Amino acid sequence: MNARLKLVLAVMAGAASAAVATEGLHAQAKLKAYAINELEIVDPNAWKDYLATARATIGAAQGHSLRTTAGRIVQIEGSAPPKRVAITEWDSLDDAVAFYKSKAWTDLAPQRDKAVKSLRRYVVEVER
Repeated sequence: MNARLKLVLAVMAGAASAAVATEGLHAQAKLKAYAINELEIVDPNAWKDYLATARATIGAAQGHSLRTTAGRIVQIEGSAPPKRVAITEWDSLDDAVAFYKSKAWTDLAPQRDKAVKSLRRYVVEVER
């Protein structure tokens, strides 16, 4: 066989192998997730204390607060939006769910209940 043809075939085989391996690694990677909490503040003073504590607790669990609770919310379609929304980024859906079932989060319940009423909380996994 011609030396150039062998080289071309070897390069093509290597590229195909790399593509298959890369796709396999992407399939194994965890997808990011976002926890969304629609809420109403019950006590503004208690809210300030709770917010600082909650953000520290979330950060200790490797969550990243996007600091949206004071941001504007604009209705585009559907029913009226909530007054406030808290969004937290997590490395995976499993990490988010584990945190919200954790002792650290559960221990914040009394403080949270004084400060805020959670209307709805859910976690969304993001596709790549």
